[in-house]
Amino acid sequence: MTHRLSARTALLLTIPPLLWAGNAVVGRLMTTHIPPITFNFVRWVVAFALLLPLAAWVVRRGSPLWTHWRRMALLGLLGMGSYNALQYMALKTSTPLNVTLVGASMPIFMLGLGRLFYGAQIARQQWWGVLLSTTGVLTVLTRGDLNQLLSLRLVPGDVLMLLATATWAWYSWLLIRPPADRPDPPELRSQWAPWLMAQVVPGLMWSGLFTGVEWAVAPGLHIEWGWPLLAALAYVAIGPSLLAYFCWGTGVAAAGPQVAGFFVNLTPLFAAVLSAAVLGDLPKLYHAAAFALIVGGIVVSTRR
Repeated sequence: MTHRLSARTALLLTIPPLLWAGNAVVGRLMTTHIPPITFNFVRWVVAFALLLPLAAWVVRRGSPLWTHWRRMALLGLLGMGSYNALQYMALKTSTPLNVTLVGASMPIFMLGLGRLFYGAQIARQQWWGVLLSTTGVLTVLTRGDLNQLLSLRLVPGDVLMLLATATWAWYSWLLIRPPADRPDPPELRSQWAPWLMAQVVPGLMWSGLFTGVEWAVAPGLHIEWGWPLLAALAYVAIGPSLLAYFCWGTGVAAAGPQVAGFFVNLTPLFAAVLSAAVLGDLPKLYHAAAFALIVGGIVVSTRR
């Protein structure tokens, strides 16, 4: 089943790719300041502290978090404990071009998982949407030069990003498909802060566990505390964490994972624009062409 997007839902699904593009840029800059898995853990510690005044009751005894702990643990593992940690790890060993290209496979994962495990039908226009959006992504990644695409080589970071993309697709489907015999409690789903808090708590546990493993296997790691790292943590905790997860969860609930997956392809376009702004370069003609193709893929995929 396809969905007709409202302007509000389209905006909700556009904000996360913009914030995630900034997250990729910041994550790349912080590779020399803090280990990647530790960066993810500290990010969610800060987000937890910001959420606490809004949803402290979620962590108390008797909260639905504890009666639905298995589902919350899985959501926390996929959405908080794994996805961003894998992305930060990928940025250490792979080029931004490769990482963004691998991430552009999100709509395919969304459609494939929905068809295989949730019985979701794939409409013909959604495949056309995949083609248009992916062409737009390739346009901005290669700057109109296909020779760059032909010269790409996979490295371990690309494999990590592929795993991260599949993880996020599964997380997105789980958001709207709770177990049939145990629906999500209204106390959590009715407001964004309690719902996010219920995922952040187990996500912190997973992230802490993975951070311990990171330091155990590489004892020479260190953290360079300073204003750059503090500013980066403030951004990733507020923007890509709280605001992006709120917008994404609300948008996926309204449009469905299959439609929402196409909006992820806006991330490399935003990343290119942000990189151009940082470097002082003006947007090029291929940016406009890529934007038209990506938006065209979104429009085509959401037609009835």
